[in-house]
Amino acid sequence: MADYETIIGLEVHVELKTNSKIFCPSTTEFGAGPNTHVCPVCLGLPGTLPVLNKKVLAYAIKAALALNCQIAEYSKFDRKNYYYPDLPKNYQISQYDLPIAEHGHLDIEVDGREKRIGITRLHMEEDAGKLVHQGNITTSPYSLVDYNRTGVPLIEIVSEPDMRSPEEARAYLDKLKAIIAYTGVSDCKMEEGSLRCDANISVRPRGTKEFGTKSEIKNMNSFRALQRALAYEVERQIAVLEDGGRIVQETRTWDEARGETRSMRSKEEAHDYRYFPEPDLVPLVIDRQWVEEIRATLPELPDQRRQRYMRLYDLPSYDAAVLTSSLEMAEYYEACVAMYPNAKAVSNWMMGDLSRLLNAANMDITACRVRPDNLTGMLKLIDQGTISGKIAKTVFEEMFNTGKDAAQVVKEKGLVQISDAGAITAVIDQVLAGNPKVVEDYRAGKDKALGFLVGQVMKTTRGKANPELVNKLLREKLQA
Repeated sequence: MADYETIIGLEVHVELKTNSKIFCPSTTEFGAGPNTHVCPVCLGLPGTLPVLNKKVLAYAIKAALALNCQIAEYSKFDRKNYYYPDLPKNYQISQYDLPIAEHGHLDIEVDGREKRIGITRLHMEEDAGKLVHQGNITTSPYSLVDYNRTGVPLIEIVSEPDMRSPEEARAYLDKLKAIIAYTGVSDCKMEEGSLRCDANISVRPRGTKEFGTKSEIKNMNSFRALQRALAYEVERQIAVLEDGGRIVQETRTWDEARGETRSMRSKEEAHDYRYFPEPDLVPLVIDRQWVEEIRATLPELPDQRRQRYMRLYDLPSYDAAVLTSSLEMAEYYEACVAMYPNAKAVSNWMMGDLSRLLNAANMDITACRVRPDNLTGMLKLIDQGTISGKIAKTVFEEMFNTGKDAAQVVKEKGLVQISDAGAITAVIDQVLAGNPKVVEDYRAGKDKALGFLVGQVMKTTRGKANPELVNKLLREKLQA
C-alpha cells in the first residue's frame, strides 16, 4: 500500500430544516406513514408549477458562508433528467453550471497535522423519494416507493479530491457536520437521512500526477461505515492493480454485514442527464446586502469556539477540539462550567467517563440522563470530601444508567467517604499488623511498599477511605 496514493472526494447531501418542501407547501416532517406528506406539485402531476421556498435559499447561503464559499450574484435552477422509480417527474430540479456557491474550504486535523480541504461547490436541489427494498439492495425481489421525501430541500456539498486517507475523509465529514449543525440549517441526523454521503475514491502509483479510475460508493449511513468502506475499497483497488487488472468506473454499495463494497452498476459510459435551465423558475439575482445580513446571523462556529475555550478556560487544543466537535457537546460543557468553575475538571469527566459510556451505549449526548447539574453536583461532592475520585466513577456510572443525582446514589449505596482519622487509623493498624514484611521493605527504602499498603487500606474500607488522609496517616505510622 505504501506504493500507492489514495484520492478521495466526498459528495454530501444535507437536508435543510424547513417546515415545508422546496417548491410546495407539503410538510417536511419525518416519520409519517408512506405517501402521506405529498401534494400535486411534489408528485409532479400535470399542470402544477414549482414556487421556490425563500427560506431554502437563505439557509443555503448561510451554510455556504459558514464553509467559506463565494456566493454567486446570478444563479439558476436546472432540470436533471433521468428515470428512476422514486422520481415522479422523471427529472430532478437541481443546479448545474451556475450553482449558488463555489470555491469554499474547511480545515481538518488528523494525527496532529492540519490540512485544508477545498469545497468545489454548494448547490440547492430537491430530494427524490425513498425506495424501501425488501431485503438487501442488490438482491431484493421488489421494492416499495415512499414519496414523502420527494421535494424535501437539499444542499449538495461537493469537495475537491483533496483527501488522501479514510481518516481524512472521516475528519472532513465530522467537521462538515459540526459546521452545518452549528448554523442551525439542518439537524444532520444521519439515521433519518438528513445527512447522506457518497464517496469517490481512486488510487494511483505514488509520485504520478494523473488520477486513477474512480469508484463511487453509496449507501453509507454512518461515519464508521464511511471509514470502513473507504479502507476496504483502497485495498480492493490496489489488489486489482497488483494482479494486473484494471479498475472499472462503477457505482458500488457498502454491505455492512459482510464488511465489503459490492458492485451496483457500471458508470463506464458517462450518464447524459440532458441538463437544461428549469423553465418554470426564474433565475436568482442575489442581493449583496441580503448576503451580508445573512452573514451577520452566523453563530460562533467550531473553530472559533475552540479558540475561545483555549483562551478562556486554558484548555489544551485537543480538549477544546473534542468539546466543540458537536454543538450539543459544547452547550453541555458550557452549562457545566457556568455551575462549576473548574473548567479542566469538567473537561476531564466529559472526555473520559461520559464519552466512554455514551460510546458504549451508542448514545448522543442529547439523550444522556446525566444532566449538567447532575455532573456538577457530583464534582462538588468530591470537593467537599463526601466521595473520593475513585468512588465518583461508580457513582457516575449509576447516574448514567438511572438518571439519579449523585447525592441520591451516594445515600442509597452507602458510598460516603470515610474521613474520620480515628476510623482510618484503626484500619491502618490492622493492615500494618498483617503485613510486617511490607513494613520492613518500606523502612528499608522501598517506596513501592507504601502503594501496596495504601491499596490494602482502600480494599478493607471498600474504597471509601479518604486517599489523602490514608497516605498521610500511613506515613506518620511508618515513620514513628
